[in-house]
Amino acid sequence: MGNFRVERLPFDGDAVSALSKADKRHPNWPVVYTISADESIYVGESLNVYNRLNQHLSAPEKQHLKTVRIVFNERFNKSACLDLESHLIRYFHADGHFRVLNSNCGITDADYFDRTRYRKEFEELFAELFDEGLLTRTIPDIVNSNLFKYSPFKALNQDQAIAVDQILDIFFEDLEVGRGRSLVVKGDPGTGKTIVAIYIMKLLVDIAKSEPDELLDPDTMFANFFDVDYRDLLKDFKVALVIPQQSLRKTVQSVFAQTPGLSRSMVLNPFEVGESAERFDLLIVDEAHRLGRRSNQPSAALNTKFANINTALFGEDRNHKTQLDWIRAKSRHQIYLIDSAQSVKPADVPKEALDELINNARQKKSFFELSSQMRINGGERLHRVCRTVALWSSCGPAVFWQL
Repeated sequence: MGNFRVERLPFDGDAVSALSKADKRHPNWPVVYTISADESIYVGESLNVYNRLNQHLSAPEKQHLKTVRIVFNERFNKSACLDLESHLIRYFHADGHFRVLNSNCGITDADYFDRTRYRKEFEELFAELFDEGLLTRTIPDIVNSNLFKYSPFKALNQDQAIAVDQILDIFFEDLEVGRGRSLVVKGDPGTGKTIVAIYIMKLLVDIAKSEPDELLDPDTMFANFFDVDYRDLLKDFKVALVIPQQSLRKTVQSVFAQTPGLSRSMVLNPFEVGESAERFDLLIVDEAHRLGRRSNQPSAALNTKFANINTALFGEDRNHKTQLDWIRAKSRHQIYLIDSAQSVKPADVPKEALDELINNARQKKSFFELSSQMRINGGERLHRVCRTVALWSSCGPAVFWQL
């Protein structure tokens, strides 16, 4: 297969022990590997795959895995392996055939020497995985799917990564001292606010379930949060993602159902938050400007439900109370994601309430703004955070896709 060689072996002690004798590069060469079973897959990269597989053999959560595939390339380096690993994690997840067991903290989209040539060579491997049935859809089909668009394994651009890092710093600081605070992320449509919300959900779940001896590359993005002290702060932690719009909510629920550690039940509408018998530790609210107010509900049933929730939470049906007040009443910590062009629809939270929320966040140093676009606008060239790559030319005319 061109410049690649894929070595297959059972995921057991005898087969892994034989690796060091089979090829002297196994303990000392950059490779990418997968460990899979019928419904699950783990993707990794290592300079010493012999040691790394032995570590995986002792991990309880990987005991059900059966088959190892090690991808060699004579020209591999660390950067190329990290890039290929990130591609495979995203593709396997969005393809939907496997449940991907990785955390999302290692997903990268960093530039490196000769990246265009390496990515062209990756096509060979993707084609072989498709022929073997490990990928069940072509790459163009995968990257045009909602599972890919809203994947928690999305590579963050610089703006998003900085925001996530700073948000987690503030959030864990607040947890340590027992302080509640609202954080606000503001940005134009297309800056990836929903991606940030989904990414944080997955990252917090991964930190909470991490093992004390879990090995992470210290250069991995957000590796510093995989610390026993942070993990202990998330013990018995109840978190949910609130999405007012029904169509987007259903899409994200489907994504969560496909992602280990996440579940459909973690994506709620505001009414489900208001009616919940439990109080949440953290609510992440996407499109927070779409939260509603008491008046102008689209149906009599929702009007009645709104009144009942207000009465249950505040002792009476106060007409000025909004779903923003519900979020505050039902959670200790909140992260709000808001469009720069705030809505002024009659059923939405008043603009004054959103302005107050943003101003308070600015004063408390908990306000973040996204500016880098993730989409193509009006035929313009892609922004610096996007890369146009031709893949799967063997399928016909080159298909261009956006990372």
